[in-house]
Amino acid sequence: MTQHIRAKSDTFVPDVFKPSGQIQFGVFFQGVNSGTIWKAAESGSQTDFESFRRIAQTAERGLFAAFFLGEGLRLREHLGRPHALDVVGRPDAQTMLAALASVTKNIGLVATQNTTYNDPADLAHRLASLDLISGGRAAWNIVTTDNAWTGANFRRGGYLDHADRYKHAEAFVETAKRIWDSLETPDGPARRVLHEGQHYTVDVTPRLPRSAQYRPVLFQAGDSPEGRNFAARQADVIFSAHPKFDDAVEFRKDLVERSVAAGRGANAVQIMPASEFILAPTDAEAAEKKEWVRSLQIGPQQAIAYLEQFWGRELSGYDPDGPLPEIDPVVEKTSETRGSGFHGAKARQLADQWRAEAKDKGLSIRQFVTSKTARIDATFTGSYTAVADQLAEYARVGAVDGFNISPWLIPTGLDDIVNHLVPQLQERGVYPTEYRGSTLREHLGLETPVRTAETAAQAVTA
Repeated sequence: MTQHIRAKSDTFVPDVFKPSGQIQFGVFFQGVNSGTIWKAAESGSQTDFESFRRIAQTAERGLFAAFFLGEGLRLREHLGRPHALDVVGRPDAQTMLAALASVTKNIGLVATQNTTYNDPADLAHRLASLDLISGGRAAWNIVTTDNAWTGANFRRGGYLDHADRYKHAEAFVETAKRIWDSLETPDGPARRVLHEGQHYTVDVTPRLPRSAQYRPVLFQAGDSPEGRNFAARQADVIFSAHPKFDDAVEFRKDLVERSVAAGRGANAVQIMPASEFILAPTDAEAAEKKEWVRSLQIGPQQAIAYLEQFWGRELSGYDPDGPLPEIDPVVEKTSETRGSGFHGAKARQLADQWRAEAKDKGLSIRQFVTSKTARIDATFTGSYTAVADQLAEYARVGAVDGFNISPWLIPTGLDDIVNHLVPQLQERGVYPTEYRGSTLREHLGLETPVRTAETAAQAVTA
């Protein structure tokens, strides 16, 4: 009998959706950011291969489905200079994942790659190469960019209008799919792919044989209505920003409806919210550990720098343990130079709101910034048993298919999860006890996306 998902709002997912009763984990290696502790004695490096190897192999020991790398196409700036407290500093994703393919056997390898600043034939070939040499474990996290500041690194400026991001991305993805559909197989040679559109022209005959999983798995992380529709049409997995239970249920309902409307199955797109886990043997110990983690994530320098990103001016003269600055920001609205977390904020209006909020709650600058940057909605804190019970409920109703975990410490941040939480979940029957096969598509339980020759040959307009 098909189960229903019900949130507090008493709304239901359509009857066609069937919860799997299972959850899986992925790991998100972010690079330098406010959520990862980089200055503790236990911290590793955001660029040394050893950090990536240790995290990937620990995740594989815990039967994680995938290892996921983000992408930064330009260094964030702070008051017009590269941000010394939060520099991207990540090696190229596909280079790193190719290296990790040689020291892992099962875990999926997910590369964030931008449709705006790549070309479909070249990217399709590179992803197919990773898929082939890894034995069918590659995936592509599809992202878009439209601003001139990032585009300056590619000598293209802001040539793509914001409204055209997904139109361009969809044509890009469809073209890549046609290339993968045309790869050489034991039954026939590679087929030529022709595409002529608004942004690029492609005339290519693929140079590789097909991988064990047919083509790379497609991930996507857009949360706007436009982004959700794109995922419903194109993605296999969506990274959501909705880990809290009732919110996750509503997101599932919405995505199922969009998937069905797009002509796909209700279970076609899997959901993996971004998450953080702070665990210990008891709830009390976990709460104490959380306080320690938060104190290291946001130190005095980070707290002041965070406000400077919105104020647009030096605030080093202010005490991190004192009240928020009484002076106003020098900018009306923040720009993309400061990173996605700061982009587009109405600075002056925000400053007034924040000063009032901090005064009302009696918070210092450091306490206030910690409250704003902590992953409150995305954090699971508690004993191994309590968190395992909580996640088992997610699995029972099908609120999510898994969680994409951002470790707060590199390279040991997954140890508690793999050593203690995973066994508890396995005891409850909601987590894999072995990999389902050799490919990422098999790990995730995704169907092989075989398309007919007629479908593969269809022209795409972009």
